Amino acid sequence: MKLDYEQLVQESLRSVVRSALMEVAENGLPGDHHFFITFQTDYPGVDLPGYLLAQYPEEITIVLQYQFWDLEILQECFLVTLSFNDVYERLTIPFHSIITFADPSVKFGLEFKPSPKAPICESDLDTSKVIMLDAFRKK
Repeated sequence: MKLDYEQLVQESLRSVVRSALMEVAENGLPGDHHFFITFQTDYPGVDLPGYLLAQYPEEITIVLQYQFWDLEILQECFLVTLSFNDVYERLTIPFHSIITFADPSVKFGLEFKPSPKAPICESDLDTSKVIMLDAFRKK
């Protein structure tokens, strides 16, 4: 067995994207920073409205700059609300679906090779372990 250095590098670079998005989710975009993120729309786990998938059947580029809301970072994906023609849409984007990530304000960019694996994008909250307290409340 040989170490797959290419895969290790790709995973490390994905962690850069994850960390940058986590920073923005917690503190907002500093200064002139903004992100151009191109991802495969047909990748397993991508969730976007049907009309966007019909318009962009292979890939789409989104911009996180002025108008984005509810940025949420999970282990294998991120979720963000964007406006498309004044309609707010919630997108789920697995990190492995990302093709390019760029921050033009600092001339930074990353390019990714398509990932054959598709880690499952799940919420950090395991709902199978949530206990509903309603049954124990007095009526």
